[in-house]
Amino acid sequence: MLRTIKPKNARSKRALQAREPKEVEDPRTVIFVKGTHAGEKVNAAMKELMALKRPHAISFSKKNAVRPFEDAASLEFWSQKNDASMFVVGQSTKKRPDGLTFVRMFDHRVLDMCEVGVEGWKSMNEFKTSKATPGHKPLLHFASELFDTHPRFVQLKSMLMDFFNGEVVDGLHLAGIEHVVSISLGPTPPGLNAATTTLQASSSTAPAPETLPKVHIRAYTIRLLASGTRVPRVELTPMGPSLDLTLRRHKEADGELLKQALRRPKLQKQAVEKGLGKKRKNIEVDEMGDLRGRIHVGKQDLGKLQTRKMKGLKPERDAMLVDDEDDGGELDGSGSDGDGAGGGARQRKRVRAA
Repeated sequence: MLRTIKPKNARSKRALQAREPKEVEDPRTVIFVKGTHAGEKVNAAMKELMALKRPHAISFSKKNAVRPFEDAASLEFWSQKNDASMFVVGQSTKKRPDGLTFVRMFDHRVLDMCEVGVEGWKSMNEFKTSKATPGHKPLLHFASELFDTHPRFVQLKSMLMDFFNGEVVDGLHLAGIEHVVSISLGPTPPGLNAATTTLQASSSTAPAPETLPKVHIRAYTIRLLASGTRVPRVELTPMGPSLDLTLRRHKEADGELLKQALRRPKLQKQAVEKGLGKKRKNIEVDEMGDLRGRIHVGKQDLGKLQTRKMKGLKPERDAMLVDDEDDGGELDGSGSDGDGAGGGARQRKRVRAA
């Protein structure tokens, strides 16, 4: 368990406030974790995906004995420590070779998971073309209706959108769009579209993952060429990486946790304000719908403040010093007691030291 950290200065306070929930969240930070045995293909795929995700990516170089579907305690710990909301775990076993697991978090808890297998793979180095600038938002193209109807592909679409999504902006300039990520499906088995409505009604009739079509992920750079009109002509050039994925295990989001993750701040704020009735003094509702109050403390009398009990702070000591000063001033006009200049000062030092 992580202890609660209290800010010691303004800088640490701002850092903790940056981690608090906001109406428009920051881009998801993705942590890439290697299992006990990942394999060459999985390591290369994770490296290329991390290149597309930079600068919001963290790589764990050491191997970790992590199994997300069995125990997610280590993922929750890493999520809270690094302020990350998504994981990509690479693990290759005899039963499930070349596997990648996408884990999405909410409030440092596991929301849902999706495991895929890497079959086809081509690196960026095999495409001798220009690459996109790291940190730019890509365009996402989903070239199948199953991404809107089939539950498994709906989850994968939501997962990939959260993975590639960057900062939320109000508008885009055409010159700032450098690459596009296309996600398509292989040949669809006959009868899969007809069974989609049955899948939504009951998960027990869902087909096996082996019967689902493969997912093809391709990345292209965008070139805007002159077309003689205001709308430029667009050319796509493959830049890599190229992945062919197969769907495997998955874990759906808990209903109550999903409800909290989909909460709308503005609607929640209006609901809380409506529940309060008329406006109350010193009570306000923030953008996330949390109720905050201000407490006023009365004026304190610092004269009754308890201090340390020291002999030098006792009232009788102050009275003795005042009497000594008065006696030394009556002996002569220069403030000396007859033993030479500064005799009264030496006596006062002795009284203070007593």
